[in-house]
Amino acid sequence: MITINDKRDCSGCTACYAICGRHAIEMREDPLGFKYPVVNTEKCVECGLCDKVCAFNDIYSTPDNLDRPIALGGRHKDIEEVDKSRSGGIFAALSDAVLSEGGVIYGAGYDSSFRVIHKRATDPSERDELRGSKYVQSDIGNIFLQVESDIKANRKVLFSGTPCQTAGLSSFLRLRKVNCDRLLICDIVCHGVPSPYIWRDYLKYIQKKERQKIIDVNFRDKLRFGWSAHKESFKLENKYISTCTYTNAYFQHIMIRRSCEVCHYTNLRRTGDITLADFWGWEKSNPDMNKDDKGISLILVNTNKGARHIEQIKNKILSFPVNIEQALQPNLQSPSSVHPGREQFEKDYERFGFEKSMSRHALIGWKHDVVRIMDRIKRKVHNVARKFRKL
Repeated sequence: MITINDKRDCSGCTACYAICGRHAIEMREDPLGFKYPVVNTEKCVECGLCDKVCAFNDIYSTPDNLDRPIALGGRHKDIEEVDKSRSGGIFAALSDAVLSEGGVIYGAGYDSSFRVIHKRATDPSERDELRGSKYVQSDIGNIFLQVESDIKANRKVLFSGTPCQTAGLSSFLRLRKVNCDRLLICDIVCHGVPSPYIWRDYLKYIQKKERQKIIDVNFRDKLRFGWSAHKESFKLENKYISTCTYTNAYFQHIMIRRSCEVCHYTNLRRTGDITLADFWGWEKSNPDMNKDDKGISLILVNTNKGARHIEQIKNKILSFPVNIEQALQPNLQSPSSVHPGREQFEKDYERFGFEKSMSRHALIGWKHDVVRIMDRIKRKVHNVARKFRKL
């Protein structure tokens, strides 16, 4: 019977919830909206499947992986596809190939209130919602069971998610003895998953502040600010606004899941057939492809199946080999370091709510403005000092 005594021991992948044939496990939200399994002991028959399926450990199984990933840089040949994607449009090329065979795509999208959830797509218009960065832990719901059903119906499936989600899905299907020849798994290089409740309340905060309803959201507005910028934007009823408020809080790691600080997947033993990421440091490998700052992808080919799918889309993408040592982003080497105030932030949020806790921790309000001004001054002083050293 699975029991979570330390929140760092659970990534919330839902594999234990999906594997339980007695429906004895419920995924319950904590104060920040992160879900954890809770067992109904009256329904539980102590079969042990929930413990067995858990892949959040250092011995997670990757039996089909190559000895070392093949690293590529790349982007879609169609610049309109690049514009619609957060990086280089490789996910679009892969998913288009699956859809052309009557397949199904699973990835992170939105519900009607912009809550981030995993969704199923069967055509390009549905798939387009699954493109791009969503800096919130997505709610998986019953998606693992839907994936299993599609595979058993002999449909080709592409599942995209964080490494913990893809590891959980693989473990679930392996334990169910599902033939996964027609399943392609794409994991992402993950920085950590932020709080669903903070995202929910941030949207309410913006609507209250602007006195308008949010019509659309964009976690990274590449078309307005370029690929290398990290600015979120919001379409309201009669205007657009853009901020860095949520993004700044995210990158301080003050609202990420506790398991992210001990993530077992921040290495080159990837949990997907293909790993996709922004290609930071692309200039060292190909200084020309991304001069327009429209985006470029890092592609790690982890299995022979992944290699076959990259070969299948080679006429749709521009790609080049990469020395993997030049592509080792921090989260391919170690977990993100959690903010020292993370625990207090959660307590404050539970006690005081969104606005007061965010203000107390200088994430909104005048304290936040002072911190941002001081940061800009420090950067300017640093740049001036660097120029003088060159003289």
